[in-house]
Amino acid sequence: MALLNLGIVAHVDAGKTSLTERLLYEAGAVSQLGSVDAGTTRTDSMELERRRGITIRAAVTSIMIGDLRVNLVDTPGHPDFIAEVERSLAVLDAAVLVVSSVEGVQPQTVAIWRALRRIGVPTMFFLNKVDRRGADVDRVTTELRQRLGARPVPLTTVLGQGGSDARVRAVGLDAEPVVAAVAEVDDALATRWLTDGPVRVRDVRRAIRNTVRRAELAPVACGSAITGAGVRQLSHLLADLLPRAEERDGPLAGTVFAVDRDGHGRRAWLRLWSGRLRVRDRVPLAETRPQTVTQIAVIEPDGVLVRPAVSAGQIAAVRGVAARIGQHIGDPPLRRGYRFPPPTRQALVEPVDPDQRLAMFAGLAELADEDPLVDLRLDEQQAEAVIRLHGEVQKEVLAALMAERYGVRVRFSGTLTACIERIAGTGSAEERVRERGNPYLAGLGLRIEAAPVGHGIEFHPGIEPGRLPPAFVAATEEGVRAALRQGRRGWPVTDCTVTMTASRYWPRQSKPHQKFDKSISTVAADFRNLAPVVVAAALRRAGTRVCQPIERFDVNLPQHAVEPVLALLGRSGALVHDTAVAGGYLEVSGTLPSARVPQVVAALPDLTGGEAVLTTTFDHYAPVTGADPPTLPRRGPDPADREAWFRAVPR
Repeated sequence: MALLNLGIVAHVDAGKTSLTERLLYEAGAVSQLGSVDAGTTRTDSMELERRRGITIRAAVTSIMIGDLRVNLVDTPGHPDFIAEVERSLAVLDAAVLVVSSVEGVQPQTVAIWRALRRIGVPTMFFLNKVDRRGADVDRVTTELRQRLGARPVPLTTVLGQGGSDARVRAVGLDAEPVVAAVAEVDDALATRWLTDGPVRVRDVRRAIRNTVRRAELAPVACGSAITGAGVRQLSHLLADLLPRAEERDGPLAGTVFAVDRDGHGRRAWLRLWSGRLRVRDRVPLAETRPQTVTQIAVIEPDGVLVRPAVSAGQIAAVRGVAARIGQHIGDPPLRRGYRFPPPTRQALVEPVDPDQRLAMFAGLAELADEDPLVDLRLDEQQAEAVIRLHGEVQKEVLAALMAERYGVRVRFSGTLTACIERIAGTGSAEERVRERGNPYLAGLGLRIEAAPVGHGIEFHPGIEPGRLPPAFVAATEEGVRAALRQGRRGWPVTDCTVTMTASRYWPRQSKPHQKFDKSISTVAADFRNLAPVVVAAALRRAGTRVCQPIERFDVNLPQHAVEPVLALLGRSGALVHDTAVAGGYLEVSGTLPSARVPQVVAALPDLTGGEAVLTTTFDHYAPVTGADPPTLPRRGPDPADREAWFRAVPR
């Protein structure tokens, strides 16, 4: 059976969830239309999604269009969830980018279009809301060309736009405007057309299919998801022109793009690229032992149904495999991947009822397992949970999930900008066995030095392999990485190399006629607990710089508000890199410290009469200037205070 895995993507409130609902209804998958406003859509399953009328988590459903099975992936449109969109794009065969024919191209539309192009997803446009006052399909088509740099090919036209009785009709593939647009990127068709040769519909269809697959052309359909105008024509174009899933033979290969839980436990959602996966198969995952598949549920028009196997091209929910989002099974086709930006805000999470603290810890750990964008730090000694986030809406989402799924009400406090520390120089330190109050039966020397930006933390055993048991080397690395979670000023330390320069240990031994005696033998915990003390001393000698996140911003301004907004950006420490006029608005882009973003967001509505739209995304970290960089209160004992550490972490 032919199969198409199709993403529905859009700027928030452009109508993508309504379009998904209309496609389900037209295909007979639902007997009654759901409503975003009424909270009755099939793909918005969370209570918060229904209440706010926005999509938060990507959802998958399936329909039949003729003999073509289409798996529809409805993705979020709110800027706080752009990463949820991006990680779903890599498993798609094609996408429909929904654009309002009233509001036109908006900043988030630009961000999604760039992601589609970067990942290489064939895309067509659906210009929605032609029944609304102010709809202008021609204007928006021009914006697609000018603002996005797309090559749109309109394949439908609208009659009576701007009214509730707007009607849509198809444009023939052999119509001159269509042939002219396709001929711009297809040499064979251009030659035939320019020499007055016969241009057949099948030739144009073939050319469109090829150029869409290569992301050179973007078909455009228009209509209304609310009234249903143009949706049947859209369905026909989806089935006729977009590339379908390939049924590849060969070794098993798949990509995990989501993790969730239902009443039966954890499940990993994957797109299978090649081969066939069966229940009880043992599948290899990166850096883990092969794991046994215990259940497979496949997305079908009748729902998520348990099946004995899943074939190439399909999307399935798999149990028994402890896979993380982004992991691969086998060797999937090469796609330009997306590196998720680090979160730029962090907050303390507390239960409203103190007796639910352990339940809160368990629930947050599960949510962090499902979403790699939730950076959770649990401190059992302080009984605290610190979470790093991308936006304020994520707080509301986490609070709603904790209440709905685990019955735990939580609150957030102490929200601040999430900084990091980078090494300023090179530092070495050493602790010897039983010297200067060292209670551990271990001696350890470490050297820490700066690494290039983006390098992360790299640990080298140095000359120790062969001299030190592997378990002790592994324990040292564990202790080093734990220590670097809080630098000299409390922020995580990154982009550095740590090398072991010395080690001493007491071999496994026992007293006469007795079993193993820990009191006279080194154990792995000795190295694990000593490493933070050595790291703290090395960091003191190397020095660290606190670096704050810097975000790239794009703000779309009406001309009358340019001067006050540029003044606001200047006061906020922004650097303007580029400006461009588009559709009567000024597009300003540049960089801005993350800490200043909230005040810019708060001030823009008054300065622009609510017309400006600001989008931001993490760009880089930059050293904090000034004599007093921000400090994060330390959680747990401080290894820089040797005596206090040895008392708090005894042998």
